[in-house]
Amino acid sequence: MPTNLKPVPVRRAALPAASGRTLSYVEAVREAADLEMARDAAVVLFGLDVDDPKAIQGTTRGLLEKYGPDRVFGTPLSEDAMAGVAVGMALAGLRPIHVHIRMDFLMLAMNQLVNVAAKCRYMYGGRVSVPLVVRAMIGKSWGQGAQHSQGLYSFFMHVPGLKVVAPSTPYDAKGCLAAAVRDDNPVLYVEHRLLHFQSGPVPEGEYTVLPGRARVTAVGEDVTIVGISQMQMECLAAHRYLEVIGVRAEVIDPIWLSPLDMDSIAASVEKTGRLLVVDNGWVTCGAGAEIVAQVAERLMAVRDVRVRRMGFAPVTCPTTPGLEALYYPNARTIAAAARDLVEGRETGWLPEEKPDLQCVEFKGPF
Repeated sequence: MPTNLKPVPVRRAALPAASGRTLSYVEAVREAADLEMARDAAVVLFGLDVDDPKAIQGTTRGLLEKYGPDRVFGTPLSEDAMAGVAVGMALAGLRPIHVHIRMDFLMLAMNQLVNVAAKCRYMYGGRVSVPLVVRAMIGKSWGQGAQHSQGLYSFFMHVPGLKVVAPSTPYDAKGCLAAAVRDDNPVLYVEHRLLHFQSGPVPEGEYTVLPGRARVTAVGEDVTIVGISQMQMECLAAHRYLEVIGVRAEVIDPIWLSPLDMDSIAASVEKTGRLLVVDNGWVTCGAGAEIVAQVAERLMAVRDVRVRRMGFAPVTCPTTPGLEALYYPNARTIAAAARDLVEGRETGWLPEEKPDLQCVEFKGPF
């Protein structure tokens, strides 16, 4: 590790140019749905409270008025039945966007998603497709705790036939939703609540962010940090904490979790020799475990690597802010873990908190 403690300038990998236009994550999701519904009359949007005045944080606002109740409509609180309706729509030639709000309750629709949606194309010899998008929120908010804070997307990464995407920026939120709607396979579209309040460059008009392409969001040589969903924001903040002590971290946003762009991640780890994956779920059998395992398989004959996973503490999601501070990774604990990887020992270092590096707070209502 460098001994020089002066700040180190780091080249950042920029998002594609967006002509100076800035949108929030919420606005980007809404615009993608609007454009896809205008482009293709087969696209329908439905789910619990999509027609409510709060409009799922604003992501569905105005779509009912524009496209009418035949294409935008609310549903009963019956996840299994409504997932079956969505699968039937897709098999019949529509392209439904099914809004489940909270990922926690996708568990009630596992048979429809895992045994039906994911397998129909294979079981019928490619003669049918299931172009279904399932929108589901993850992450902490204020005190929602055990049953409303979980990130269970690794369950779905396990299943062939399902695609999983977790965009972290407004640019990717729009492009990934467009790509998911146009895909002939079922796609789980993961939204972290805290990301809804992020803003960033978003081009006008149509574009897609296709499956299987990660993005390097900060370039470095000392350690590779992969941040999934909202943890990408924490990892970028950790990158800035590390700059001060002369550690150059390369940060990667995988964007699509299934299929994974392991080529980009493995190439970075081959360069740095160190990998830290930060997840929005428990580490056991999680997305981070899959990334670490694939890197180890690819590089075992190439070079020695040090690896570490971070994610939820191995207990049920708490409700109180004090316990949440211990339960979830944050920029400071991520930076400390990355430094330990670089030095190959437990340093005991924890950077002094900087208010300008705190990620946006949750504003409600979900």
